[in-house]
Amino acid sequence: MPEAVEYRNAMSLLTSAVNIVTTAGEAGRYGFTASAVCSVTDSPPTLLVCMNQSVSSYAHFMENRILAVNVLAAHQQEIAQAFSSKLSPEQRFAHGKWSMLETGAPVLRDALANFDCEIQEVQDVGTHTILLCRVVAVRYAEQEQSLVYFNRAYQQVGELAFA
Repeated sequence: MPEAVEYRNAMSLLTSAVNIVTTAGEAGRYGFTASAVCSVTDSPPTLLVCMNQSVSSYAHFMENRILAVNVLAAHQQEIAQAFSSKLSPEQRFAHGKWSMLETGAPVLRDALANFDCEIQEVQDVGTHTILLCRVVAVRYAEQEQSLVYFNRAYQQVGELAFA
């Protein structure tokens, strides 16, 4: 079995979309930057989100039982950095313009895509929790450049749209 550092080094070479995962409700409004998000199925529409159990907002997501996955565009690196910093929730949400779809979880208005979800299943695996989330609403933008994380750095992918 590889050592944890070897595993992390190899995983740093797996290009991932950068997302802001948010929640709101009785437990408050919180969010974090995540790259461990993927589609499970389109029937019913379901996402998988992995969340570190040590993040300060963990208990709030578990209590609220809703979340939104906001897929970031290339120009939104500052928001990704804010949501992965030690800023307070209020300071994090000062970055970007927010609204909501069905569940009330905050959605970033100019994200490439928003997936508004209800948490259906929770599975603990080591230091993380896997959240299986039923998508209840989506919104997406026209094709544009995406923000991705590769080799421990933010990168941009996609073609520029010309007017």
